[in-house]
Amino acid sequence: MKLPAKDIKKIAVFRALQLGDMLCVVPAIRALRRAYPAAEITLLGLPWASSFVQRFNMYFDSLIHFPGCYGLPEQPHDDVALHSFITRMRNEKFDLVLQMQGNGTIVNPLMFLFNAKHVAGYYNDESFVASDLFMEYPNYGSEISRHIALMDHLDIPSAGVELEFPLNEKDFKDYCELCVPVVEKRYLCVHPGSRGAWRQWPPQYFAALADYCIEQGFTVVVTGTKEEQPLSAEFIKCMHHPVIDLTGKTSLGAVAVLIKNAFMLIANCTGVSHIAAALQTPSVIISMDGEPERWAPLDKQLHRTIDWTKGHQFENVFAETVKLMEDCREPVH
Repeated sequence: MKLPAKDIKKIAVFRALQLGDMLCVVPAIRALRRAYPAAEITLLGLPWASSFVQRFNMYFDSLIHFPGCYGLPEQPHDDVALHSFITRMRNEKFDLVLQMQGNGTIVNPLMFLFNAKHVAGYYNDESFVASDLFMEYPNYGSEISRHIALMDHLDIPSAGVELEFPLNEKDFKDYCELCVPVVEKRYLCVHPGSRGAWRQWPPQYFAALADYCIEQGFTVVVTGTKEEQPLSAEFIKCMHHPVIDLTGKTSLGAVAVLIKNAFMLIANCTGVSHIAAALQTPSVIISMDGEPERWAPLDKQLHRTIDWTKGHQFENVFAETVKLMEDCREPVH
């Protein structure tokens, strides 16, 4: 390793993003933890990530809320709060800060204000850093491989590319309290929502797929956040058959249990897609952002991702759904 384990006792990982982005970095963090088993690893992230750190407490020891800065859209920025954050980072005296947010255009200068012993991460033409701990941002390949590439650059051995989503006792308790009338592997989860309307496949198309699945003998369970209830209502209005609507009624953990026990997930390219990949539940994912090679699950047999930007052909999505259902059905003896 470029930085020996005996010299690295406190690590900060800067990644202030949402669930799907965080799940895709887990394989790299798994390698980081194995390389530095005795180090204290702190995530510098968004407020919601306190639950993420709790779930992945085998890799992270704590969360420090990053209050935002100009140019990052995930949350409003507050200059006073940012100044206090920088002061705290200096007081933490990190041995290593990892910039794992992206190409560094916005955040690289910020990383060096923390006065850590070492800073590592990515750069591009606008954010070049003359350090052998930095590498040019790999603007290609899957999001998972991009972060494993940074571990490779730091001579940290790979710990695999598999995603994880650990389930705990509370997750199963939350699920049981829902009393969902379904039979394991005889229902599908449909998740029509996504952060940003431009990333949402039209509800009528989700409804057409769901109706077909019901006609094949499956129950359909609709999931989503409370904010996505109007979208789920529009989807249900387009249905010809009844569904079980759990939009806004579940914890994230309960949704994960639902996905784990489901025959299949049908969703936009969003956080639940990565949960399905982690739990090895088959999925049909509609990519609306034109980056399927970056965000699609790695297992192309178990997960079918359709790039909607290359032609709005419902027939292609329908065909992939039918094919996946056929491939995943247990043989009849």
